[in-house]
Amino acid sequence: MPEYQNIFTAVQVQGPPEMGVSEGDLTTDFERSKKAGFSTLAGIFGNAQIGPVHLGPYGLVAVIGFAAWFFIIGMAFWDQADYSPGIFLRDLFWLSLDPPPADYGLGFAPLDEGGWWLISSFFFGVGCIAWWIRTYTRATALGMGHHVSWAFAALLWLIFVLNFFRPIAMGSWSEGVPYGVFSHLDWTNLFSITYGNLFYNPFHALSIAFLYGSALLFAMHGATILAVSRFGGDRELEQIVDRGTATERAALFWRWTMGFNATMEGIHRWAWWFAVLTPLTGGIGILLTGTVVDNWFAWAQIHGYAPVN
Repeated sequence: MPEYQNIFTAVQVQGPPEMGVSEGDLTTDFERSKKAGFSTLAGIFGNAQIGPVHLGPYGLVAVIGFAAWFFIIGMAFWDQADYSPGIFLRDLFWLSLDPPPADYGLGFAPLDEGGWWLISSFFFGVGCIAWWIRTYTRATALGMGHHVSWAFAALLWLIFVLNFFRPIAMGSWSEGVPYGVFSHLDWTNLFSITYGNLFYNPFHALSIAFLYGSALLFAMHGATILAVSRFGGDRELEQIVDRGTATERAALFWRWTMGFNATMEGIHRWAWWFAVLTPLTGGIGILLTGTVVDNWFAWAQIHGYAPVN
């Protein structure tokens, strides 16, 4: 066992598979897979054990929803490539499944004029909701808190704002985001230009600040724990309730370099809130665009933080 472990010197522990605790609701045990194995490749990036997996009814609905969404988009791309594998691979980043034109409003459009986008979006929404319920019910069965579920809900808020709430508020499905790599980027650029530069949207600014902030916090925390893992810092729960030398050294390091430090418990709350507030504030900014504010640059001029001339 090496003295020092980090992302490059990770030790892969492989023994009898850990099947986990018996769930609180024993009637769902039959929905879990009964076998587990190990993957050396997976162990490079995370835990080497693969399985067991709990599917259940909500997991099944989610898999069907996501699979249908992915299949519809893939077949639309395949059709645009004229069923040519070479063209499909060459143009994959340019292929796109677009929402209906503005003429159709919130009505259903012909399949080739946005109808497939509507159908795929429906399946995607069903998959997202079912997956959220799955995260909530699995956490409940294991006696866990629901922090993961509420963090995922923040992401769903942004997704639903982009393709459901805002288009409905604007009265047209054409306001939705197309499914495609470059078409998605083009939509983002056009969205900003159309509404007077999204950089003057204060909620967009908050979202970017929380995005960069969460990346910084996670990097700082991950680096700190790896740096004190030789002193047992990776056993964070113990260090939280019974501060040891790993905690003291980490705290001293940040007091020396930054002037103050988070606690071993508090840093996780910081990181959780920063990450969750990224899509929450971003979704608010998107929802207000075009519905409340038509031009963010003009809005910023009125409020005194954009140049008037």
